[in-house]
Amino acid sequence: MKLHELSPAPGSRKNRKRVGRGVASGHGKTAGKGSKGAKARSGGNIRPGYEGGQMPIHRRLPKVGFTNIFKKRIAIVNVRDLARFESGSTVDAAALAQAGLVKGRLDGIKLLAEGQIDHPVTVKVDYVSKGAQEKIEAAGGRLLLPGSDEA
Repeated sequence: MKLHELSPAPGSRKNRKRVGRGVASGHGKTAGKGSKGAKARSGGNIRPGYEGGQMPIHRRLPKVGFTNIFKKRIAIVNVRDLARFESGSTVDAAALAQAGLVKGRLDGIKLLAEGQIDHPVTVKVDYVSKGAQEKIEAAGGRLLLPGSDEA
């Protein structure tokens, strides 16, 4: 077989339908567009959601609620999740992301008190509950919060 002997599989290549080229072609006169109306016109099409003049569903349905564009996305981390880190290590946003505990773009990380920890760790988060703070300090760890002197 040579390069000049190659040809496409039978039926795989088809000429495009040339519509509107006379009545004898079988696709003449209205060229498959029916008769009259917006869709028969040159450049004519209907926009998405158009229902032929009937009040569209997006206008018939009531609008409810609202979306707060200033909402903050805060990741939740529990004290029990910190047990996987070694004793004396520093747990910050990068360490939590690497461990798979927080994902995506966030506006902050909050530490909650669920679970126990028995070894000291230094935790750098944005928010902390009172119970979590007590548990971390009871285990000998430290909390570094934004705005504190140590951070």
